[in-house]
Amino acid sequence: MTTIFSKIISGEISADIVYKTPKIIAFKDIFPQAPTHILVVPAVPYENILEADSDTIVELFAVIKHLVSSLGLEKGGFRVVINTGDEGGQTVPHLHLHLLAGRDMKWPPG
Repeated sequence: MTTIFSKIISGEISADIVYKTPKIIAFKDIFPQAPTHILVVPAVPYENILEADSDTIVELFAVIKHLVSSLGLEKGGFRVVINTGDEGGQTVPHLHLHLLAGRDMKWPPG
């Protein structure tokens, strides 16, 4: 299935890329929900986290850890969100993690 994320990964659509490896791409969300809102996406188009292999999940979180450190987000805190399915708020059927920071995060979310 072709999604906006697969088009960004292929270069068909431009994005403000902040980090990239052959397996993972991270870019700024075009509709940010916080001052820092970065999407971390695997190159393989898994529909959701339930389809991803454990190596990909580990790599996704390694990229999150790298971004948190490189952006200096440790002190103020941050949130990582993975939406799965319609009721979970997933709008793009391609696994992606939201890294959110720069404002108070309320609980419960949504």
